[in-house]
Amino acid sequence: MKKTASMLAIWVSLASNIVLTAIKIIVGLLFNSQVLIADGIHNAGDVIATATAYSSMRVSSKPADVEHPYGHGKAEVLGAFIVAIILGGAAIYMGYHSIHALFEPAGEAHIIAFCAAIVSLVWKQILYVYTMRIGQKLNSKGLIATAYDHLADVYASIAASVGIGLALLGDHYNISYLAYGDPVAGIIVSFLVLKLAYEMGSESFDILMERSVNSTYIEQYAQLIRTVPEVKRIDRLRAREHGHYILVDARLGVPGQLTIQEGHDISRSIKQKIKEAHNDVDEVLVHLNPWYEEQADT
Repeated sequence: MKKTASMLAIWVSLASNIVLTAIKIIVGLLFNSQVLIADGIHNAGDVIATATAYSSMRVSSKPADVEHPYGHGKAEVLGAFIVAIILGGAAIYMGYHSIHALFEPAGEAHIIAFCAAIVSLVWKQILYVYTMRIGQKLNSKGLIATAYDHLADVYASIAASVGIGLALLGDHYNISYLAYGDPVAGIIVSFLVLKLAYEMGSESFDILMERSVNSTYIEQYAQLIRTVPEVKRIDRLRAREHGHYILVDARLGVPGQLTIQEGHDISRSIKQKIKEAHNDVDEVLVHLNPWYEEQADT
């Protein structure tokens, strides 16, 4: 069910990006709207980004095997990192194109170009909410990256709408400088998209480098472990994200006179407690160290 929902969301995103790319580039070329052409090229990058997210999600959903005993979860994070790079490249392109347009004669705005920008804005906002909701529910890095990609398009469509709208007002009231609202808005949105790409890329990079999860989660795991009466000491507790799931590593002190069977039962109890309380935890590795009462004060 989860896989079906995530794949449906990614297919809807892919189809939407293809349609919007065609609409923006065709309308932009027909009515000489530079910002719409730039936004359409940005959308073409989104097609590649969405295809990348789709491929990485398919790989990440594969079960663990001999060569990948911890699963394929990081494939989704790698896909998100690639999407961030594509977004960054699109932002730089949009910024360059907008700055260049400031030094060229302003083109005449057209109402159809404005309508195309508005349609894109509404469509992308709906896609952002839909994709983000499913991505957060399933803790899918690939879907969340796709949602942020849609959000970047919302920014771009706002810039296009404002820019074309100002140009239309300039034409109507014969205010020549308003025609340059199009490239100015493009410069602003390029910075917003670049910031979004940096934040998404930074998060993906941290996960790929196996940064520890938030300390709040570590403390929650520790509280669950302390509910097991045989655990006398937490020697080390670590956890890291591995794509859409978390791996926990615990070294614990238990009475040294316990049998192997008792130690096994304690480990199993700890794993069950953590995994039942946290659905995003896929594996809990428990290592037991001997503890003796005379060590209590050391």
